[in-house]
Amino acid sequence: MLVIVGMVLVTAFVFGGFIIAGGHIMVIVEAAAIELFIIGGGALGAFIVGNSMKTVKASIAGIIALLKPPPFQRADYIELLKLLYELLMKARKDGLMAIEEHVENPSSSAIFQKYPKVLNDHHLLDFITDALRLIIGGNLAPHELEALLDTELETHHHEALEPSHAIQTAADGMPAFGIVAAVLGIVKVMSIVGDAPPAVIGAKVASALVGTFLGILMGYGYIGPMAAAMGARAHQDSKPFEMVKMTLVATLRGYPPPVAIEFARKLLFADMRPSFADLETELKATK
Repeated sequence: MLVIVGMVLVTAFVFGGFIIAGGHIMVIVEAAAIELFIIGGGALGAFIVGNSMKTVKASIAGIIALLKPPPFQRADYIELLKLLYELLMKARKDGLMAIEEHVENPSSSAIFQKYPKVLNDHHLLDFITDALRLIIGGNLAPHELEALLDTELETHHHEALEPSHAIQTAADGMPAFGIVAAVLGIVKVMSIVGDAPPAVIGAKVASALVGTFLGILMGYGYIGPMAAAMGARAHQDSKPFEMVKMTLVATLRGYPPPVAIEFARKLLFADMRPSFADLETELKATK
């Protein structure tokens, strides 16, 4: 929703300032259609040429996702921590083999079913169960598991950031396409410069310059900030995976579940992080 608010503000202040300064908004409106056709069409074509279909689809999905709240809220992070705590406490009391059935069949697990947010997120669920399988059957040292999970997280994060990088590249190219539109307009003006009166030539030059203006405005006022917002969302969406890694590595290093969970809690941003007392109350309720 903030994306829409920001775009409205950009539009209001840019065009509002132009009107307040005595500009005629209809000059821009009349020229905008053809200029946007050139700029938008050229940028779209270049975007398709420079990216795979997977990235194109992910970019569209990422833009739509900006209109919704982040998928993980404070309560969801607490749910994830409670799930990890319950699994680790069971493994600590009854041995690692006691959680093997839960890991192999999470959809039918009495533990996982308590936490639908995690159970319905198949990427996060796979990350948790795959890591636990390694712990149960791999006899890994803590540094080995950490290196392996770091590699997986790096791959996941790279993939998550591809759409924002693609959109940012498109944003960087918008001013150039604006110049293309402006140059084409000037070419059109030059073709009539000997026959048309000065007033007509001036109007057409003004229309041509609208292309440069729109290219810069779209690149830096709309598309670039949208790419930045998508990147920030990707960083935020990776936080649950980092928490899982931190918890499981701390467990392999011999820390008891409450301490391992505390390590993960420290990873959360301040606005999403539950207090120590609040989380302790939640964890005690799982016993």
